[in-house]
Amino acid sequence: MILQMIALGEVFEWIFAQYEGTPLHLVALELIGVFFGFLSVWYSKRENILVFPTGIISTGIFVYILLVFGLLGDMMINAYYFAMSVYGWWVWTRKVDKEHFIPITRTDSREKKWSVALFLGTLAFVWSVYLIFDKFNNWTAYIDTFTTAIFFVGMWLMAKKKLENWVYWIIGDVVSVPLYLYKGLIFTSLQYFLFTIIAIYGYLAWKKNLNKSPVTLLK
Repeated sequence: MILQMIALGEVFEWIFAQYEGTPLHLVALELIGVFFGFLSVWYSKRENILVFPTGIISTGIFVYILLVFGLLGDMMINAYYFAMSVYGWWVWTRKVDKEHFIPITRTDSREKKWSVALFLGTLAFVWSVYLIFDKFNNWTAYIDTFTTAIFFVGMWLMAKKKLENWVYWIIGDVVSVPLYLYKGLIFTSLQYFLFTIIAIYGYLAWKKNLNKSPVTLLK
């Protein structure tokens, strides 16, 4: 028992050591952003409309944090998340009749083409931004460019209530865990680890409810 407590203490000591020199308000903001980000993904799994207001709070916070840390790609994706959360909020509340909201569906051939176009377009745009601001000074910039493009597509498909959005989230989350761990954002890295698990369950839950029109968005 004593050895376990010592080991746990060492883990916490290592975690907080990564924040040495980091302003306290940034650490507090990261924790708040992680909390609401976790809620947002959890609500998304449950097909709950609260995914959007919680997501707006989280992404608004991370726009600021990521700007400070110089992760331009992820900063832009969170700004995009913010805008797409507003759009998704509107889409999810559309009804197919007087009682039922729009259902979860699969992407059709046209949407798959748009997904590829959005991925490539985002990749090219973020790459250009990094070149303009001379930010390709670390291997994380290249990974950041890739994950940004992945998450752009995932958020677009989530806002449109498409099952395949979870596939993009899983890929991006898995890549983001070591990225943020390396950058010293330990809590954010842990968040993406939990996101990966939730995304897997989210895919299974959405697949079970495929093409079923819900009568409530508060579950």
